[in-house]
Amino acid sequence: MSQPGAGAPAVTVPAVTQPIGELARPLRGKRALVAGGDGDIGSAVSAGLAADGADVAVAGIDGESAARLADRLSTADNRTAGYRVDITDRASVDDLVASLATAWGGIDVLVNCAGLLKVNAAEDFAAEDWRAVVDLNLTGAFLLTQAVGRNMIKNAEGGRIVLLSSVRGSIGLAIGGWAAYGASKAGVHLLGKQLATEWGKHQISVNGLASGFVRAGVSAKALENKGYAAMVAARTPLGRVAEIQEVANAAVYLAGPRSSFVTGQVLFVDGGLTASQ
Repeated sequence: MSQPGAGAPAVTVPAVTQPIGELARPLRGKRALVAGGDGDIGSAVSAGLAADGADVAVAGIDGESAARLADRLSTADNRTAGYRVDITDRASVDDLVASLATAWGGIDVLVNCAGLLKVNAAEDFAAEDWRAVVDLNLTGAFLLTQAVGRNMIKNAEGGRIVLLSSVRGSIGLAIGGWAAYGASKAGVHLLGKQLATEWGKHQISVNGLASGFVRAGVSAKALENKGYAAMVAARTPLGRVAEIQEVANAAVYLAGPRSSFVTGQVLFVDGGLTASQ
């Protein structure tokens, strides 16, 4: 068996035969940051990490909303905190990471759920809308991950990074309007792969999580249209959309010890959509 590189942190691999009681809270003692953590999917991810024993920092553009969710997730067994962050602003990101480093000593898990969708035909897509989507979905994801990655490297304890993405980063859609969003998410896919190859020597895993149709946000509203709902079901081999919790479950898996040898991947939580294209 090959040995970790010089200076690499030790790796503890959970056995599949480990007693279930020991796995009930597999993230106990881990410090997690969820950006966009008070949104539809982010809230479920934050709750899932807390349920698995992690200390959870909920961060979002609305600091009061993040703080309220953090308060609800707090228990006697874990710490929670709410923060305001604008991931397109390097100073805001750096302040957040510095605050967590001071309060908790560092960050073990990052899940980025922050994202922006603007839809318009490619020939009519405004330049300012393009920049807004790419700035948040791709540049913001990089600024946040870079800052957290620096902290993980400095602490030399490894870490887990999960970047939420979309099937639109891999496949187009004949119904126009997805140029900026799809391009930004394709960038997130490759960003995760590149960071995984660079930071593997530090025992930092980086993975993407690409969902298909999810009953959340604007999609939940669109699914109220029976024709649209039927189209989605027909295109998805499992014949339905994902529920928010199903996406959150996958994020918590990638953040936890069961995915200890998974890195540089994009996990598609899409009911078979991309497999059928």
